[in-house]
Amino acid sequence: MIPSIEYILVGAAALVLVAILAHKLSEKLGIPALLIFLLVGMLAGSEGPGGIYFDDFWIAQSIGVVALAYILFSGGLDTRWEEIQPVLGRGLVLATIGVLLTALLVGAFAMFVVGLPPLQAALLGAVVSSTDAAAVFSILRTKRASLKGILRPLIEFESASNDPMAVFLTIGIISLILVPGQSVFTLIPLFIQQMAVGGLFGYGMGRILVYLINRLRLESEGLYPVLTLSFVLLIYGVTATLGGSGFLAVYIAGLMMGNSTFIHKNSLMRFHEGIAWLMQITMFLTLGLLVFPSHLLAVVSSGIIVSLFLIFIARPVAVFLCIIPWRMNIREKVMVSWVGLRGAVPVVLATFPLLAGVPEAEMIFNLVFFIVLTSALLHGTSIPVVARWLDVAAPLRNVPRISLDFGQECDIRSELIEIVVPPDARVIGKQIVDLGLPKGALIILVEKDSNRFVPCGSTVLEEGDALHILANTSLSDQVRATFSSVASGMETGNTRN
Repeated sequence: MIPSIEYILVGAAALVLVAILAHKLSEKLGIPALLIFLLVGMLAGSEGPGGIYFDDFWIAQSIGVVALAYILFSGGLDTRWEEIQPVLGRGLVLATIGVLLTALLVGAFAMFVVGLPPLQAALLGAVVSSTDAAAVFSILRTKRASLKGILRPLIEFESASNDPMAVFLTIGIISLILVPGQSVFTLIPLFIQQMAVGGLFGYGMGRILVYLINRLRLESEGLYPVLTLSFVLLIYGVTATLGGSGFLAVYIAGLMMGNSTFIHKNSLMRFHEGIAWLMQITMFLTLGLLVFPSHLLAVVSSGIIVSLFLIFIARPVAVFLCIIPWRMNIREKVMVSWVGLRGAVPVVLATFPLLAGVPEAEMIFNLVFFIVLTSALLHGTSIPVVARWLDVAAPLRNVPRISLDFGQECDIRSELIEIVVPPDARVIGKQIVDLGLPKGALIILVEKDSNRFVPCGSTVLEEGDALHILANTSLSDQVRATFSSVASGMETGNTRN
């Protein structure tokens, strides 16, 4: 008997609320939120007190794919280009070659020690080859610790960008299993296509989305989140249809947006941060419901062996080999090696072989789930301690966050500039977001017809508007030139010539 929609809504809301309250407990205990969410889902499942029977892998996979798309998009929005630029090369190597090496090492170990067939062992290695940045840094923030130097941006970028490689390896190996005799070299063109299409389409759609937000001038601010929500699904769906990596595309689109100037920027970023949390909770609860704890008992010994190999051998070997071209001391390399927390992606990927009908798929799924649980317990509780032991931990700074929708930051050595927009000024009819103000200059107040208000990026300037601009003292002349009339701008140019 199918329960009524009222019971379903009450149950879903109750699970989310319990997960949120349980997250407070995870902060105090210093364990990853993902583990709490998974445990809540398992307790609510058919073998727990909740008694909810759920075994639809297609629904679980679909929820996981949509959730991961929004999580990666939010991660891209929150990534600063100036932080990842110094670590871009080593981050890309870790996210591609590092993932491949991890998959090969775990696969070889599972074949010889666990006894899985070669391709199924490689499939297990591919599924567990990516890491989870959100869980890692939620632990570090809980313990009031951060990482020194380039470690934080390096680990964040690697974790956010290594999912496409794991997805490609998983799908590629499944195709090798289902089509006997197919050469592994046939996967190389597929890899190039996935990454090229995903990267280019993500970049282009990110630019288009910024353009639309700044030009549409929607009457209701509430429509802008709807626009970005729909665009994330559009980017993922079209990219995947064209044979590219949808996950890579949404991450790059978010990265392009987060490092561009557009109206309602901070409010949209906060909105997508909330959506990312909702997606994490929904995804982990679903995956927790999907697993049957009694089935894990059969893989406890194999799961412990593979998990320990992944943590102490496969991940460190892959990291040390990938970082050889760059100078990093041994403590930094060990820290990067230790931050190998497995999260939702491996569990979602473990549903792919189940739906494809791959032999040993159920065993692989149970092994993956067990590996995620052990990784969350061991890595999640020990990362802050290891960081301090290696002397790579740095205390978090309590930086006040000013809620403004301009996306600009002002230096403390600033002055307040008052400007009245003159007739024939070049800025007349333009939105503030289109003015091209230098970084370090911020319009904090506009007066139009005796009405004073704090502007937003879509505010259109008109003749006679009085502007109060907070700007770095070194930018004073540049800011004034921005609001000069066309004639005075020509005279200035002639004088300089």
